[in-house]
Amino acid sequence: MLARSPTSVLRTSRSTSILALLTLLVFTVFSPAARAQWQTTTYALTGGWNSLYLHGDSTHVTPDQLFANNPEIIEVWRWNPNPNSIQFSSSPLIPSNGTPEWSVWLRGNPAQTTLVTLTGQTAYLVRCTGTTSDSFSIAIPQKPRPPRSTWVRNGANFLGFPTRLNANYPLFSTYFATFPAAIAADTRIYRYVGGPLGPSNPVQVFSPATERIDRNRAYWFELPVVGNFYAPLEVSPSAPDGLHYGRSGSTFTVRVRNRTAAPVTLTVAPVDSAAAPTGQDAIVAAVPLMRRTFAAGSATYTDTALTTAFNEVIGPQSAIELTFGVDRSQMPGANDALYASFLRFTDSGDLLDIALPVSARKASLSGLWVGDITVSDVGSTVPGSTGTATARAFPLRVLLHVDNAGTARLLSQVFLGQLAPAPHDLGLCTRESGLKAGAKSSATRLMAAHLPLDTEVTAGSGSVALGATLVRTLTVLFNDRTNPFVHAYHPDHDNKDARFAPLAAGVESYTYARALTFQFANTPPPGTSPVGWGATLLGGTYSETITGVHKQPITVTGTFELRRVSDIGAITLN
Repeated sequence: MLARSPTSVLRTSRSTSILALLTLLVFTVFSPAARAQWQTTTYALTGGWNSLYLHGDSTHVTPDQLFANNPEIIEVWRWNPNPNSIQFSSSPLIPSNGTPEWSVWLRGNPAQTTLVTLTGQTAYLVRCTGTTSDSFSIAIPQKPRPPRSTWVRNGANFLGFPTRLNANYPLFSTYFATFPAAIAADTRIYRYVGGPLGPSNPVQVFSPATERIDRNRAYWFELPVVGNFYAPLEVSPSAPDGLHYGRSGSTFTVRVRNRTAAPVTLTVAPVDSAAAPTGQDAIVAAVPLMRRTFAAGSATYTDTALTTAFNEVIGPQSAIELTFGVDRSQMPGANDALYASFLRFTDSGDLLDIALPVSARKASLSGLWVGDITVSDVGSTVPGSTGTATARAFPLRVLLHVDNAGTARLLSQVFLGQLAPAPHDLGLCTRESGLKAGAKSSATRLMAAHLPLDTEVTAGSGSVALGATLVRTLTVLFNDRTNPFVHAYHPDHDNKDARFAPLAAGVESYTYARALTFQFANTPPPGTSPVGWGATLLGGTYSETITGVHKQPITVTGTFELRRVSDIGAITLN
């Protein structure tokens, strides 16, 4: 049994942190992804065989749909690096259908097509009609992904690189100065130039000191090396797919490592996403990013709206970490509305150009919110008294649940654990009986001791939202144990006469009413980070009117702060 006891109330604050971590993990694992930033890249192709490198996914349509308006494209081959492969049916420079290293799309030949979508950070061969004198411009919408490369020991590496977007691409020798194996004397590099496959296509790159790397092309590197080099500067977000905040994420960290022997000036700029293609989630606006910096002198963090580019100098062979949050108070719109954009990373040496995807969803406020009211003023009924400020503020614990329909409930207690009904999912309930019998030891119980036990308060008006007002009213019966007139052991306040017979209301104690008002602030108070406000953190001003304990109403006021510890919108009311 999970008994109601003073120690369980004292454990509430510690349990909250455990609950927050647990439900955050549940949310992260099971919430749908919101990865939908878009860029359109134009590729210059010629007749015959070309290589291209997709820095983003085009999996939203099939190749038939993607190239419906490009009849000149008749074949697309995707390279599938296989580290365990020892030899190929023929040279890896020439695609061979039916081998694990290649997937193919053949226009008008679905029986032999094995390539169903075009994935990002992947190299492709594209065959066009005509000869090398024919030129084509192919626009491919895609969702950019963080860069990555895998160099495999078998020596067949078909790769592209996130070099600068402008035409002044860097030289092979400059780009690979920190990964010299890629351009060593025993390394053979090939590029495709169009025309039929054969001695003149692909051609070997003999001079890395004069050849430039086109970011839109893929190159063959024949060298037996294992590594993950993709650029002289490594841009590594704390989540592998980018800065996807979802409905409740707050901050991400991006680590940037300078592999070179010289200092580099890094430029980071917010960039808007292109409009989503037909059939994809519409993008409301760019993600309102915040940059978080740490002031060592005051040991505090500062969050600043990121609206323009900023620079950071990175020393030779060193790294920096950048932290970014999202200001959800700047995300109006319907629940689940999609915000998407990019963070663009470029460098002073014109070596790389990387677009990290950023996204967030307009958060529904459903779930369990836990926090405290800080009462700082109490109206006095004493004649002639002045001032309402208390000598010392005192807290009142708040348990507030918002269900999927938007109904807000003040709770006296709530349990998080495996529920009694099969399949025993993790959930919320208001009684211990709602938990699976054999899993109670792992459940968490939270309580608000100032409310009557087993109470769910829905009476009142208003709603939970930024700028909104929520009023909840409850009646505390004369014989409730939380009634201040009741004392279980004092004969004048136990609601019993001299023969221990029960007394009616109004004899020794009185029924009274409480009207609790929460005014939710649109923006966080000064000194509070805007990161997470409106999604994982709410607050504002509090007031309460108490009638029935005195001939005049008593009013108390203060502030409140709530943190969302679970986004589970359903609750079992036992």
